Amino acid sequence: NNFPIILCEKIDRLTRNLKDAVSINEWINEDVERQVHFVKENCMLTKDSKSNEKFIWNIKVSVSQYYIDNLSEEVKKGQKEKIAQGWLPTKPPLGYKTVGEKGHKIHILDQEKTPLVKRLFELYATGDYSLKKLVQKMYEEGLRTKGGNKLVKSRLANLLCDPFYYGKVRWNAEIHQGSQEPLISQELFERVQDILRRKLTPRYSKHSYLFKGFLRCAECSGLITWETQKGITYGHCNHYRNCSQSTWVKEPETESQLINPLSKLQIKSARLVEWIRKALKENHQDEIGYHNTAITTLQAQLERTQKRLDGLYEDKLDEKVDKIFYERKFKEYTEEKERILESIQKHSTVNTQYFELGMNIYELSQRAPEIYQKATLEEKRRLLGLVFQNLTLDEGRLNFTYTKPFEVLAGAVETTNSSKVAVLAETKPKIFERQFSEQKGALSPNLNTLLRG
Repeated sequence: NNFPIILCEKIDRLTRNLKDAVSINEWINEDVERQVHFVKENCMLTKDSKSNEKFIWNIKVSVSQYYIDNLSEEVKKGQKEKIAQGWLPTKPPLGYKTVGEKGHKIHILDQEKTPLVKRLFELYATGDYSLKKLVQKMYEEGLRTKGGNKLVKSRLANLLCDPFYYGKVRWNAEIHQGSQEPLISQELFERVQDILRRKLTPRYSKHSYLFKGFLRCAECSGLITWETQKGITYGHCNHYRNCSQSTWVKEPETESQLINPLSKLQIKSARLVEWIRKALKENHQDEIGYHNTAITTLQAQLERTQKRLDGLYEDKLDEKVDKIFYERKFKEYTEEKERILESIQKHSTVNTQYFELGMNIYELSQRAPEIYQKATLEEKRRLLGLVFQNLTLDEGRLNFTYTKPFEVLAGAVETTNSSKVAVLAETKPKIFERQFSEQKGALSPNLNTLLRG
């Protein structure tokens, strides 16, 4: 804007690098009337300035650059130390908060936001949500910015891609082991990444239909299209492959046909129910033994790897190895240590998950119709995906096949619910052993003789 004079407090407020200093020199030398005044240093710079004034200017520019370069070096050193300790040098993502004094700050879970962030990952991992739909869903459930607004799609996508949530720290495009408490499992995080990388991610839909994406035409295998007319939801085949199916079905009528296949999973014999519970628990004990053995082996490997890391560091201090060799082996041992820790974590969680999964499938089979009728729309869709492999419509009649676990369970239920097995299970077995009284000092048998035969 053709201003001829610049007023500045001192030189390091105007420039801290040689590039800016060159630009200022060029600006001054273009016009004799242009001036730069450094008020605090009682110095003025013009085209006609004396050599000693220009010399002082150049010295102070160099000092300013040294100051900023040294400051940058100290900051990077502090960041590197923070990363080595497993902490993020900046503000943690949503769901965590920073506590502690300066120089000793750490990140802990924000109990107010943690359930919502975990819910965010779990919902997206179902594959039923687009980012736009998830933004609206999480806003309704209470996940908002500090100003009370919705999270924008880009912010939501960044949260879903942040490895900080499963215990890692990403800094300058490199992943490091973190010291913070994980909010989600690595398995859940990887499942979310797979969905994010898909070319066909779920699109935002104004209407949510129960059977959308589940039901196919029995004749042409095309997906059944659902639409709402006058408040009633109808499903029909679009006849993309010269299909002859012409029946339009109502959603409630189709849904009512699910009760029978869900009821077929229920074991009627109370005694067989207890047998299955006991078998699951006994099998779980074997599973626990396997995982405990695996954890013991992995911990021994972890100890050996840690010793190698410690020995490598001592060799570096004693200058027995060069820098390139040290960095290569350090990276190799660190990656091995992370793999072992990840395996230990998986075996530790599987101990309970194995039993819980078996019990959940079993409990679901016993109360499937009841659970289904009380479930929300999203829960019903998840239940359909868990229980049924295929659902088809043949002129309004629903056909189905179970997923593998429930197919095995349905076969066992069909066998155990037969009249012969039920009678056998309910009949108290006869005991021919000698029974002894539990009273103190009474060792004589209750049955004095055993009948022949």
